[in-house]
Amino acid sequence: MTTAPGAPGASPLTAPLTVEFPFTRSLGPVQSAFLTGLRERIVLGVRASGAGILVPPVEYDPATAAELRELVQVGTSGTVTTWAWNSRPRPHQPLASPFAWVLVRLDGADTALLHVLDAPGPEAVRTGMRVRIRWAAERDGAITDIACFEPDDSPPAAPRTVRAHHGTFDNPVTGIVTPARLDYTHTPGRAQTRYLQALGGRRITGERCPSCDKVYVPPRGACPTCGVATAGQVEVGPRGTVTTFCIVNIKARNLDIEVPYVYAHIALDGADLPLHGRIGGIPYDEVRMGLRVEPVWTDGSRHPDHYRPTGEPDADYDTYRELL
Repeated sequence: MTTAPGAPGASPLTAPLTVEFPFTRSLGPVQSAFLTGLRERIVLGVRASGAGILVPPVEYDPATAAELRELVQVGTSGTVTTWAWNSRPRPHQPLASPFAWVLVRLDGADTALLHVLDAPGPEAVRTGMRVRIRWAAERDGAITDIACFEPDDSPPAAPRTVRAHHGTFDNPVTGIVTPARLDYTHTPGRAQTRYLQALGGRRITGERCPSCDKVYVPPRGACPTCGVATAGQVEVGPRGTVTTFCIVNIKARNLDIEVPYVYAHIALDGADLPLHGRIGGIPYDEVRMGLRVEPVWTDGSRHPDHYRPTGEPDADYDTYRELL
């Protein structure tokens, strides 16, 4: 028997969700030297007081917190200390075909570097195997200048073979931009599934706490005050009152809204928790606390595009002060 969407016992909705943003950071002298060295096919470590040669290098001693600046050049071959096979590479990972994640202790180093090993299968990988760096054809001063590691038949270099390095290069790398991306399947749960199903019918619903009698929109499945499960659905609004707001002056990427615009907390009639939404249909500098608004739906939308003034008199402060 199939349960109707939104009915009690219906399966929660699921949807793929991607969170992605560029992470920009500047580099200190140690990290700058390390990444610039990779561009020049040189691997640098840093000498620590009690931990030997650290690769990748860090700027402060992990044991004493002392500042570290003595750079040394280590080998481009090393030994696998541990590994894990990745049979199904994800998009944007270093290799498109199956590979091994490996920790490699390069010759002359005392710590291991995390990277990938290009191998035909897990049977070809083992702890203790010798590997060497395969450099990327084009290098610009990033960890991806090491395209991957590959098996190496050469014997280990002489123990503790390192060379001092001044760490200076022409056109050093001073900053990096790293794309951060998280792909996952989001499940809103049964309470928000019912809320989203109602929005599909251009209705806004919340759920009531059986203990304190408050109505929460959007519903969370449990009352944040009493900690008990919320019960039946309650239709609220659609009109409401602006409680607090902010003026947005920075244009968001891939968002076709002209700045400045106003984003506000809106206490819908009958709700005890404000939701947030964009305010339109009024100049941004005329938005105010107490403004009465209503939702505006666009064709095919599953949620209000924005809220506009209703033309009613502003709400009295005492009617929404507990919802700030």
